[in-house]
Amino acid sequence: MKLAIGLLFTAMLLPADAATVSIRADDWFPMNGDPSGKEQGYMIDMATAIFTAAGHTVDYKVMPWERAVKSVREGQFDCVVGAYPEDAPDFIFPTVSWGMDGTGYYVKNESAWQFTGFDSLLSQKVGVISGYAYGEEFDALIKSRPDVFKDVSGKDALEKNFKKLANNRIDVVVESVAVANAKLKALGFNSTLKIAGTNSEKAPIYIACSPVKSTSKMYIELVEKGTVTLRESGQLKVILDKYGLKDWQ
Repeated sequence: MKLAIGLLFTAMLLPADAATVSIRADDWFPMNGDPSGKEQGYMIDMATAIFTAAGHTVDYKVMPWERAVKSVREGQFDCVVGAYPEDAPDFIFPTVSWGMDGTGYYVKNESAWQFTGFDSLLSQKVGVISGYAYGEEFDALIKSRPDVFKDVSGKDALEKNFKKLANNRIDVVVESVAVANAKLKALGFNSTLKIAGTNSEKAPIYIACSPVKSTSKMYIELVEKGTVTLRESGQLKVILDKYGLKDWQ
C-alpha cells in the first residue's frame, strides 16, 4: 500500500506529457563524453538541466556518429548533440547555438609541416572521421581525394586517429581544437603530438532533433527558452566552469 501511494504521489508531481528525451552522439568531449562518467560533457549537462526543468528525463548514450545521425533521422531517438547544420540539414535546429567550434590540424612533435590551407593537406595522409561535416569545400575535397584522406568510424574514432598518428600510420589529424586538446590530455599524448595550424573561422554547433518525430519542435522550443534561462540565471557559467570553458557569446 505504501509503495502504491508513493507511486501515485510521484505521478501527480509529473506533467501529463513527461517523456524521456533520448540523445545520441559519438564521444566528443568536452561537448559530450562518457555517459557513466562524472563529467558527461557540457552539452549533456545543459540538456539535462533544460529538459529536467520541463519535467522530462534524459537518456544519453554514445555510438558512432554516422549511426547516431541515421538513427535520429529515422526517429529511433530524439536528438544529437555537437552537430553542425551541414551534418544533418534536414534536422530541426534551434536558433541559439551551444558553442563555437574551431578546427585544428595535429601532427607529431617532430613534424615540420604546417597547415597553410586545404592544398597543404594534399601532400599528407590525413585522418578524418566518417560522417563528420568539415565544411562544404573541405567535404568536397575529402570525397575527391580518398588517397589523401583516411576516414575511421566508431564511438572512439578520434582516439583511433590519434593513435594512428602517434604510430606513423597517418601524418595529420583534423579535429575540433577543444575536443582534440581534451583527448590529447586524456590519452597522455600532450608531449607527443602538437597543433600545426587552425582554420581562421569558427562555426556554431548545436543540439538538433529528429525531422520525423512530432515532439522535436517542442524539444527545440524548450532548448531555445532554456538556453536563455541558463545564461541569465548564471547556471550556464557554472556548467562551463566545470569544464574550464567560457561562454561563446
